[in-house]
Amino acid sequence: MNLKLVVCYLMVITLSSCSRQRNLVYFSDLDSKTERYSKILNNGEPTILQNDVLSITVNSTSPESNVLFASMPGNPTVNGVYEREGYRVSEVGSIKFPVLGLVPVQGLTISQTQTLLESQLSRYVKNAIVNIKFMNFRVTVIGEVNHPSTFTVTNEKINLLEALGLAGDMTPYGKRENVLLIREVDGKRIMERINLNSQNVLSSPYFYLKQNDVIYVEPDKAKSVEVSNSNRLMPLVVAAISAVAVLAATVLK
Repeated sequence: MNLKLVVCYLMVITLSSCSRQRNLVYFSDLDSKTERYSKILNNGEPTILQNDVLSITVNSTSPESNVLFASMPGNPTVNGVYEREGYRVSEVGSIKFPVLGLVPVQGLTISQTQTLLESQLSRYVKNAIVNIKFMNFRVTVIGEVNHPSTFTVTNEKINLLEALGLAGDMTPYGKRENVLLIREVDGKRIMERINLNSQNVLSSPYFYLKQNDVIYVEPDKAKSVEVSNSNRLMPLVVAAISAVAVLAATVLK
């Protein structure tokens, strides 16, 4: 009888090690039967950082004045609009703009920078309209996702879930409770762990992404077990234990 109990115990341990229940549901702590509302506290515009590249166009009622801001004076233009290939933000946080010289823009939003340039250009250009957009707003998603890649964001606003959607969502082995976000700000690297099983992530300051953010989805330990060479022997071990159990049961009758 003792042998039979030992064999049964070994079977339970082996089979339990083969499978482990994981929480694959986003925001699993959110009550699905209740309609809820929460104020969006972290929906701010991205700010301009060092080494960002900005596309800036200047348009006014005077095409003759607009030529001052063309990438090459005398370039053919359409409707009097002139656009450079891009203004890179220097290490001191400024762009070098025609006529105006150095303009500090680091830490400003796109709308704040547009207002600043329009105000300063009003001394030289009548009714100037400035349009600005990021040329380097990209996010990278790697790890346990179906389509890891670097994605260019055209509307300069993206949250963590949207980025994962671009990458084809996590695989079943992705650790939803421990997603790593890597962000570089002012020469410092920030690394933040995010739990997507919790609704609290919706109010996190890291829910909305910034340019050049990297998202790493760590694989669950079950993935390592599955791909290891020892895992190939698991079916044989289970079969052997089953055979021993049958034999022991027959002998002990």
